[in-house]
Amino acid sequence: MSFSDHATPNDSVHNTPAPGVKRSSGLAIASLVLGIAAILLFWTVFGGLVLGLLALIFGIIGARRARAGGAGSGKMSLIGAILGGLGMLASAVILAIGASVLNSDEFENFDDCVEHAKTQSERDACAKDFDKEMND
Repeated sequence: MSFSDHATPNDSVHNTPAPGVKRSSGLAIASLVLGIAAILLFWTVFGGLVLGLLALIFGIIGARRARAGGAGSGKMSLIGAILGGLGMLASAVILAIGASVLNSDEFENFDDCVEHAKTQSERDACAKDFDKEMND
């Protein structure tokens, strides 16, 4: 059995799309996937802020390339950028709420109580008092 070193016409791969078919942009797909991930993981700093920022950047770059005629998926880029921005916004709100709770007087009282508690029942009482202070 011998292998031929000659290329056949079917061996060549053409990278140009058929006439009338738009090429999709890898940046647009990446932006959309990262935007969806940012929306689903907005409650984490990494998910909302980092993935959202990447989706926004890739979406803007993809939309600019689509506008310049380089790729035909400007809408997908725009949707990914919007989802990324929404994920970032939601994550920033969660982060601000968390920071305000951690900087509150109630949390300082809870932290002091837990530091001075020697038993589990005292720690449970601290948690109960903290919950009562937060709900009043």
